[in-house]
Amino acid sequence: MAFAAALSEHPSPPEAVGEVVGAVLDEIGPAPDLAVLFLSPAVAGAADDIAAAVRATLRPGCLVGAAASTVIGGRREVEEGPAIALWAGRTGPVLPVRITAHPTDGGVRILGVPQAAGEGGPRTLLLLADPFSLPLDALLATMAGDLPDLTVVGGLASAARGPGGNHLVLDDAVHRDGAVGVLLPPGTVGRPVVSQGCRPVGDPMIVTEVDGQLLLGLAGQPALDRLLASAESLGDGDRSIFELGPQIGVVVDETQPEFRTGDFLIRNVTGVDPDRRAVAIGAQVEVGTTVQFHVRDAASADDELRSLMAEVARPRAPRTRGALLFTCNGRGTAFFGDPDHDAELVVEAVGPAVAGMACAGEIGPIGGVNRLHGYTASTLVLDA
Repeated sequence: MAFAAALSEHPSPPEAVGEVVGAVLDEIGPAPDLAVLFLSPAVAGAADDIAAAVRATLRPGCLVGAAASTVIGGRREVEEGPAIALWAGRTGPVLPVRITAHPTDGGVRILGVPQAAGEGGPRTLLLLADPFSLPLDALLATMAGDLPDLTVVGGLASAARGPGGNHLVLDDAVHRDGAVGVLLPPGTVGRPVVSQGCRPVGDPMIVTEVDGQLLLGLAGQPALDRLLASAESLGDGDRSIFELGPQIGVVVDETQPEFRTGDFLIRNVTGVDPDRRAVAIGAQVEVGTTVQFHVRDAASADDELRSLMAEVARPRAPRTRGALLFTCNGRGTAFFGDPDHDAELVVEAVGPAVAGMACAGEIGPIGGVNRLHGYTASTLVLDA
């Protein structure tokens, strides 16, 4: 097999490492090109020893990893207690990546963006980042300008509540800031699948007046009036969901004749200004942009992920597949009402070689542009 994944919930890190490494060795043997390690907060304090043990026993070409509030291995999403998940694959040689941010008088200087990503055709970067020390939106914008053929998939570590608390593994080092990752080799067949878990309500509208992140006018009327009208047009169930947390979708490709689920970059409605009849959103858009209000609920998230995974499952020709799953830490049991929701759907489509983590923000492309998301399941599917 080309890919393998294993999970251990043993409370002793040495025992857990033995379990996951042993399972991976049984599946694909030693010295895979890439190994990816996910650690729960209960074992993250031993990250140095865990990484060293994995490197010594599995001998991967490159080891990358992160600590997270939930660890995913196979069909399981371990939301509490100790857990180690290990994923490994024979991908061809990968390039380790270490990205850091440094304050300057004019803002922030980002170092370590792999210029090799622009060589040899389209490439894929697996990226694990610390949310407190790296401006992800700025990084992705820089990559979009300099490396337009680069696809970025990954997530923000979620094991800590403040700066310096996260653990990021890259080979024999454990970092507390910036980002770590690997650049997959040219020609590696990787498919990013981004499920935002929202559905549009009402009609698309053109932004007619803005002030920073305040929407003042939508389709020639005050934005708040449009928001309230959208809520009134919904049935009782959808209205209650909408009122608890409305979302707004910003169209990614304005050239399309019509817009459907998946054609929008979803951002939160963060507040309203009754005096100005304005709506504050978690993005800055320009006049002329098309937007549409959305609702986010478990049923919508389930439907969208099922639909996308059904598309992934159709071409069954590759005999072995693997996937790395980055799901929001706002999903899980609290959101769906049942455990293991996202992991089970991905395994059903791809097979058992699935591992990942719950994130404080998920990275993946929408409309061909790499974005930072929330409440999303972003998956990198790899074929042998």
